[in-house]
Amino acid sequence: MSHLRLVPRAAPQVTLDDACLGAFQQELAYVYRSFRRLGTSPSEVEDLAQDLFLALRRSWSEYDPNRPLRPYLFGFAFRIAAADQRKRKREVAFGIVEVDDNGPGPEEELQSKQARAVVLTALSRIPLPRRAVLVMHELDDVPVAEVASVLSIPLFTVYSRLRKARRELQAGIRRLLREAGGE
Repeated sequence: MSHLRLVPRAAPQVTLDDACLGAFQQELAYVYRSFRRLGTSPSEVEDLAQDLFLALRRSWSEYDPNRPLRPYLFGFAFRIAAADQRKRKREVAFGIVEVDDNGPGPEEELQSKQARAVVLTALSRIPLPRRAVLVMHELDDVPVAEVASVLSIPLFTVYSRLRKARRELQAGIRRLLREAGGE
């Protein structure tokens, strides 16, 4: 008889790095949309998403998996977009041309794209603190209490910013549509 025993192999352990990377990859499209909604230029979205991943990785051990991931990611996106916006204000623009690489599509896609452009333009005119609250609550369906927690602001401040941002968005869309119709 042999002295060797067969020992069953344990299932491979999922490391923190693997869990963080998996969660990030699963929500990458959401991260890109969040940055665009917060007013980030298309050419900067990928770089800022990488910054978000690095920040997420550093704080992954603090993440509570019992809470939804998207509000947690949006908090990072908001802070990174705000820092990028502050940095851009200090820089002197030097003739940057952004080329849109989307090809022509069917009529419905064109109308949808125009509607998105109007909403994104109207959103870009809302100051970032109010825009963040509006995007999180109205577009991402995050409860108001969670918005307050993620952005570290009082609950009534969230309600106030949300009300004002809704009015600004509505007025901005009306103004843009009026301008487009008058040309």
